[in-house]
Amino acid sequence: MAILPIIVAPDPRLKVKCDELTHVEEEHVRLLDDMLDTMYDAPGIGLAAPQVGVTKRLIVIDVTESDDSRHTYKMINPKITWFSDELSNYEEGCLSLPEHYANVIRPEQICVEFLDYEGKLKTIDAKGVLATCIQHEIDHLDGTLFVDHITKLRRDLILRKLKKYKSEKKT
Repeated sequence: MAILPIIVAPDPRLKVKCDELTHVEEEHVRLLDDMLDTMYDAPGIGLAAPQVGVTKRLIVIDVTESDDSRHTYKMINPKITWFSDELSNYEEGCLSLPEHYANVIRPEQICVEFLDYEGKLKTIDAKGVLATCIQHEIDHLDGTLFVDHITKLRRDLILRKLKKYKSEKKT
């Protein structure tokens, strides 16, 4: 498996709407495995394909709090089919926006359909941090970042800081 480079915002590649997969191939399975390794290495709890430069609808998630009891989700073409009226407010961060966080309001519970490794349709009900993480990663597939859910003033401040961070990193 490989650790992939993570794209840091602002970057136009993070604003692209990703393509659905029509079938699952070995390269997609390998990419999901590499994305999971990359997410753990970062470390993070979720990663979407566009964050590693791939415009396909693929995400990986693991919100477990212990290495001993990991429960990973590798989702192909995830789609939210239901969401609750009840909302939650979580402080979100993102591997593509390092060291920046903001409270984002999202539905507390969701139902999501996706294809697994073998191309079989799966459905899960999620709530709490898992529901938030899935919504956050699906947003990436649609070219949306968590900062797109906050005030323009706060978003612009974060993106200016990230531009400076990227320019300092290059020198």
